[in-house]
Amino acid sequence: MLSLYDSFRGRRRQFLQVGSLALGGLTLPQLLAANAAAATGNAAVKDRSVVFLFLHGGPSQIETFDPKLTAPAGIASVNGEVSTKTAGVTFGGTFPRLASLSDRLTIVRSFTTGDGNHDIKPIVSKHSSQANLGTLYARVAGANQPRGGLPTNVALFPRAVDESTQPETNSFGRFTSDGGLGSGYAPFVPGAGGDLQSDMQLNIERTRVDDRRALLASLDGARRTFDGRASDGVLPELQAQAFETILGGAAEAFNLDREDAATIERYDTAPLVRPDQIDRKWNNYNNYVDNAKSLGKLLLLARRLCERGCGFVTVTTNFVWDMHSDVNNAGVEEGMRYMGHPLDHAVSAFLEDIEDRGLSDKILLVVCGEMGRTPRINSKGGRDHWGGLAPLLLSGAGFSDGRVIGQSTRDAGEPLSEPIRIPNLVSTVMHSLLDISELRLQRGVPNEIMQAAAADPLSHFA
Repeated sequence: MLSLYDSFRGRRRQFLQVGSLALGGLTLPQLLAANAAAATGNAAVKDRSVVFLFLHGGPSQIETFDPKLTAPAGIASVNGEVSTKTAGVTFGGTFPRLASLSDRLTIVRSFTTGDGNHDIKPIVSKHSSQANLGTLYARVAGANQPRGGLPTNVALFPRAVDESTQPETNSFGRFTSDGGLGSGYAPFVPGAGGDLQSDMQLNIERTRVDDRRALLASLDGARRTFDGRASDGVLPELQAQAFETILGGAAEAFNLDREDAATIERYDTAPLVRPDQIDRKWNNYNNYVDNAKSLGKLLLLARRLCERGCGFVTVTTNFVWDMHSDVNNAGVEEGMRYMGHPLDHAVSAFLEDIEDRGLSDKILLVVCGEMGRTPRINSKGGRDHWGGLAPLLLSGAGFSDGRVIGQSTRDAGEPLSEPIRIPNLVSTVMHSLLDISELRLQRGVPNEIMQAAAADPLSHFA
């Protein structure tokens, strides 16, 4: 058993003890055992990842990707529209960068979430057996990579990239729900204050932190001890994987300090909406600030994880997309200045980056919220809850060809063409990550996974 310590001011804090590293009550070897206990369907696991960007609060379908400038006043996008690279298609006025990349996107204009409730139903609902979609994936693929230990299912909230931000919002649903499939398959949450992330970092005495040779010697010594015990057959396989999780560099994937400074700047959304540019009268002021500070870096972190083999990444900021123009929330025109520009910048940077890295065919980006907004603006300049139609964007992994799927009614209130519903989106995610035909041949695959993949995927509507 390996223990590393940080000696500082007379205190000795046990830093890592393989066998007692905890996540949700599991030791690290137990967590890795979930990998071995996964359904024997690894042949069905595709070389793909999904980044699910959830726009918490309910974004307007009109101010995003269906602006309806020909509709009467009070319905049409209050931020105007911008032409895209796709003939005859316009986006809301706060999305000029995405408009220039429309040939890499699939926009769905007939997506309906069914009700106007604040929840997280596209990603955790009865259609996913009350589990985060990534939990269904991890149940097949395993909770961690066999070597290196990187979690296959991760949820990123603002604190993953900025400790000054607020805790995640769970008032309307728990993003880390395992749906009864086992806590070992639930999303790993970096920056949440738990033991696992801090324990995935190697420390030495503070007085020696600048001595690179001492650091290397410490790591080399730990590695030699590990290699010697492994070769002697002393370490069980799962305990050996626990060592690899720490010494193999899984924590490096979560560390943005390892990223090129120019790339961090490329993603950074903080300069777009400064705190002094946001009206403090809104109760959700801090949510708007956190969104701008973290959104771009969250998508950068998601790219790092997918690049290293993570299969499913949930990304969300705190509750910002409510647009009533009430004591809590800004109205549509003002709110889209706070939220639309960071979304346009962050998603564009992500798409350009994965294209540059040759990852566009391997990463599917999904962008949506729990509902849309009323077709008609209310008397205060806001839009209220609306379940009849909601925005949906996909890109990568078969959805990068400038398509528009479906049509909406003239007031963007209902689907005009065949509705696309949450089960279709859930099935699309499952089919992107898994070979369902192969999975049907495997034993031990939970019914929840097959049910999630049962509806027609979006390719059926294209």
